[in-house]
Amino acid sequence: MLRTSLLLPLLLFACIFLGSRPPGVDPARLLLKDVNLIDGTGAAAKPHMDLLIENGVIVAIGKNLSGDNASIVTLTGKTIMPALISAHVHVGTLNGTTASAEHYTKPNILRQLKLYQDYGVLQLLVMGTDRPLLFENGFYDSSLNGSLPGARYHSAGFGFAAPGGTPPPVNGMDRVNRPANAEQARRQVDTLAGLHVKTIKMWVDNLGSTTPRLQPEVCRALIDAAHRNGMLAAAHLFYREDARRLVADRLDIIAHSIRDQEVDDALLRDMKARNIIYIPTLALDKFAYSYGDTPPWLNDPFFKQSLEPGTHDMISAPAYRQQMKTSPAYQRSKTAHQVALKNVYRIHKAGILVALGTDSGASAIRAQGFSEHLELELLVEAGLTPLEAITAGTLNAARALRVDRQYGTLEKGKVADLLILYSDPSFSVANTRNIAAVYKAGREVSKGPFAGADVTASGLLQPLYTLPLRSVFFYCRSVASYVDTTVIFRRRLHF
Repeated sequence: MLRTSLLLPLLLFACIFLGSRPPGVDPARLLLKDVNLIDGTGAAAKPHMDLLIENGVIVAIGKNLSGDNASIVTLTGKTIMPALISAHVHVGTLNGTTASAEHYTKPNILRQLKLYQDYGVLQLLVMGTDRPLLFENGFYDSSLNGSLPGARYHSAGFGFAAPGGTPPPVNGMDRVNRPANAEQARRQVDTLAGLHVKTIKMWVDNLGSTTPRLQPEVCRALIDAAHRNGMLAAAHLFYREDARRLVADRLDIIAHSIRDQEVDDALLRDMKARNIIYIPTLALDKFAYSYGDTPPWLNDPFFKQSLEPGTHDMISAPAYRQQMKTSPAYQRSKTAHQVALKNVYRIHKAGILVALGTDSGASAIRAQGFSEHLELELLVEAGLTPLEAITAGTLNAARALRVDRQYGTLEKGKVADLLILYSDPSFSVANTRNIAAVYKAGREVSKGPFAGADVTASGLLQPLYTLPLRSVFFYCRSVASYVDTTVIFRRRLHF
């Protein structure tokens, strides 16, 4: 309380003094000074670099750049990297601890896109669980072009599965196409192409059940029709032999790890020759067995902040832990995860493109935002270096979405989607969690998942003196311009 009372007048003065932009500053120009730069290409971090941004695009990178007419933010001691991109997620059907079609509303979608943004994830590919609402009244286009808040939403539309097969038509999966034959599959892809999606997703395996599987001739028809419409074809799979067959049929994206057996040299050669994109979703299997025990992240605030209401209570309950541990899927998932770790390393070393994706949002335990940071750590556990894992989550994922000409790296001419971090993730990839700010197209849109979390919905209708000092500062900061004085003020108060 003493600290708050002493500093509150200074904070209020800063709000007033910094609330207007200095004369001559061009609001379209921003100079980020003295950062440790990770550009997403896999190159080593470059210390003491400046980035000049105009109209949301990086126009210069170097040392001691001129900031004439630009707002200037000095970031000494901080690291900058491209915003994360997740090439396999699900959005909109999850709310609380359940997933259903009724949850798929614009407010719920926007809430989840904002959550991903707070965790530094600014592009998403939603794999096959979307609904017609997305494509109505320009909603989809508005998200793609960045005019809506939160992460940009790329869609694989309505996925493809076998009639009576996986996934069952529940939990919001009732819009999945279920072609009975090759000709119907082609027609359904043609219809999907009219929605201007760039990728299709097919469920090939049956998750170890006895339900029907997509027949090989239907899979080939789906792939051929996707290519004829300029789309990529992605497959949900588990088994090595399914991967071998689909690669031969010119599949583009393996959207989950191969988890039954280690990949062999012949398959690696075929995958490389056909430019396969491999999205391992390591977090999926890690989550599938971890709650049979007590995972190290269970009470981590960075994890808890990402959860849907009620989820932490659910996964912390002894009965839930016992149910998970005695499930037939427990050991299968644990073994599958170990195979997945070995395979992603071999695939990466073979020169095959590995892109970050997590399957987050498909169920309550696959936490949106947190999963993407966990996936980076699991890639490093598998044997990738921190910089290689970051490239998987930036440039490689941008390639999977076919947006790498604009996004995925911090280079001249690219859109300024970026993270500012308190610590350098090239030393420890877990430092991607230490988010100081998220910038979308050159504009600060978040200070991470905790920023302002304790400010009530009524904003400053709650007296300033009743708020924690950090919340008062975040309000002041929201009305301040991005000038050196603001950053110096913040640094000297050691937030």
